[in-house]
Amino acid sequence: MSKNIIITGTSRGIGFELVHLFANQGYNVLALSRNAAPVSNLQFDNISSFAFDLCKAEDYLKVKDFINKEWKQVDILINNAGLLLNKPFAETSFQDFEKIYQTNVFGVSELTRIVLPFMRNNGHVITISSMGGIQGSVKFPGLSAYSSSKGAVITLTELLAEEYKETGPQFNVLALGAVQTEMLAEAFPDYQAPTTAKEMASYIQDFALNGNKFYNGKVLQVSNSTP
Repeated sequence: MSKNIIITGTSRGIGFELVHLFANQGYNVLALSRNAAPVSNLQFDNISSFAFDLCKAEDYLKVKDFINKEWKQVDILINNAGLLLNKPFAETSFQDFEKIYQTNVFGVSELTRIVLPFMRNNGHVITISSMGGIQGSVKFPGLSAYSSSKGAVITLTELLAEEYKETGPQFNVLALGAVQTEMLAEAFPDYQAPTTAKEMASYIQDFALNGNKFYNGKVLQVSNSTP
């Protein structure tokens, strides 16, 4: 039976690659990003997309309406959207922290809350975090807002797995090392990551489909480099 999969942050990078991987294998995908154009240009019958902003309360209702009308049930949710800010802490404003947390933490929390009633006991919620969010990992100056937000969703995932352990679905986090994406290049123009977005998307796809048979409430460190 074909699975219904929601992915956020699909206009570029890992999210964009994930949409292709799932769609090419016949899965139904709802691709969500603030800029829906890159995905809506693709002529796939099994890809649905519309502009979606994690910071706008009304946009979550659009997702709820879509599921009610088109799918009735969701098998996999991949919280992939993220904002990255590289700025010295002394220059980082209240608004900077608010913007990063709204997308990276509050957005993950709210979309998960909206989608959960439509998920079965064997559903899988995957949140994409970062090695920078792992306690005790190597840290980098300038990432106070970003890395701390990525730490927050790790703890959130552990809490949700505990709260839903009797009924499902399963919740896991993938803490990624450096992946060569547009987002990374914008924040660190001189850095060349060892892993491509397509390679990482392939790993995430396999984990999304199978990882919840072996893991629940866990954070897996997916990194072959120091960052």
